[in-house]
Amino acid sequence: MSNHRLKRFTIWVAAPLTGLLLGAASLQAVPMAPNVLRVGVVDGSQPCSYREGGAWQGLAVRLWSQIAQRERIPYVLQPMPSIRAMLEATRKGGLDVAVECINLSPDRLRRYRFSLPFQEDGQALMVISNPFSLGQAFLSALFSGTLLRLLLVTLVLTLALTGSVWWVEEQPERRAMGWRQQLRGFSRVFAVMVTGSGDDAVVTTSRGRALVLLAYLVRLIVSAVLVGFLTVELVQEAQGRAGRRVQRLSDLAGLRVGLKPGTVSETLVHEINRSSGTDQAVIVPIARIDQALNALGREQIDVMLADELQLRYLIASNQSPNIIPVLAIQGIRPELQGFALSPSLPADLVRRIDLAISELKRSGVVQDLHRQALAGSEELNQDSRNGD
Repeated sequence: MSNHRLKRFTIWVAAPLTGLLLGAASLQAVPMAPNVLRVGVVDGSQPCSYREGGAWQGLAVRLWSQIAQRERIPYVLQPMPSIRAMLEATRKGGLDVAVECINLSPDRLRRYRFSLPFQEDGQALMVISNPFSLGQAFLSALFSGTLLRLLLVTLVLTLALTGSVWWVEEQPERRAMGWRQQLRGFSRVFAVMVTGSGDDAVVTTSRGRALVLLAYLVRLIVSAVLVGFLTVELVQEAQGRAGRRVQRLSDLAGLRVGLKPGTVSETLVHEINRSSGTDQAVIVPIARIDQALNALGREQIDVMLADELQLRYLIASNQSPNIIPVLAIQGIRPELQGFALSPSLPADLVRRIDLAISELKRSGVVQDLHRQALAGSEELNQDSRNGD
């Protein structure tokens, strides 16, 4: 082969090889774009995660958004049908992160990987009271033994002050009066001590006026105590009437219990059924938390079992004057809550997520999100009532 042909062959072979080598070197020089995380969310879990107006809202969603923005983590939200399906998808690698207020129960801790917890919450039982409960509670409060004893003490104090004024005010003509006239005079002083008007007609001495002033202070204190007592008694009595049927978890036997499928609430009911014998609680699936009040009002369920935060959200956002929701039992099995993570998620990324959660908790962001979640439901309720 001639030198000329050898050079042409060398150039023809070497040029593509050189291009490949330079291309490989350029790919190594440019950093690879980070992977986009697949983040699962579940609708209808107010106030933690829900979809409104085409956008995902809620305490957990907003918290994850702040974490991702803080750590510059690209992600895409993927709706999931239930918490159980979302947890399984995370465990099997179908999702990288499950964003919800997920309870870190012992069973789940054995099966799934979790982030640092961002809050703690327990479960609660919600029932509804009928519109006549407040009237019944008011009558019960009026005839309660506590109120009668309070009124008796007030009467004794007023009679004592009346007798003191009657004794202090020297009325020489009083001795010459008959007992009926003295009784009418005593009644007039008693009326002054009770109402506070007309004291000039019965009191002329400084000691008598001091006693009238003391009676005025007693009336102020008693009035405040009575108002406070009736208010507390009405609330407690109304709640008691509504929740009288359910005072402990064992009372769920034989009742229709509404709950979201795949939650720790479902696990709890199954445990109760295993220990209750033949009388079983009937599980009624509730797809969305905001459907619970409607189901209770239509008597489709007897009680709703869910996270206490969710039920308080429902109470704050209730718009029906015919439904009075109350929490019959609170603080059931308090547990930490966090995000579920894929086992294949890099340890360095998990550490960054945990550090972000810790810093957001420390700075009060998580507490603010918790407060805003409930305040948002109250503002929505107020706007609806005002016709906005």
